Amino acid sequence: MRKIRRGDEVIVISGRNKGQTGTVRANLTEQDRVVVEGVNIIIKHIKAGRARQAGRVEVEGPLHISNVKLICPSCGKPTRVGVRANEAGKNSRYCKTCDATIPQGEL
Repeated sequence: MRKIRRGDEVIVISGRNKGQTGTVRANLTEQDRVVVEGVNIIIKHIKAGRARQAGRVEVEGPLHISNVKLICPSCGKPTRVGVRANEAGKNSRYCKTCDATIPQGEL
């Protein structure tokens, strides 16, 4: 089970973007990376094509998943995420700081 999912609010805990927060836009599971909205802005040079113009475009680059922490929706603090079985026998995420269940969000 993925501990950080698309739609989660996260904070960057290390690197040049330390302290910035944003929502997870994409989860690249094969590379263990996430793309966070408004964080790690990089400039991409685009070559001219039929329908597009050449130029420089600012896009969000991926961050390694170990460099972000989930912000708990109930206590509002950066936290580690645990996984445990709920009443129905399915795995659910929980906040290790306040022990509250974290909603599923998007996959």
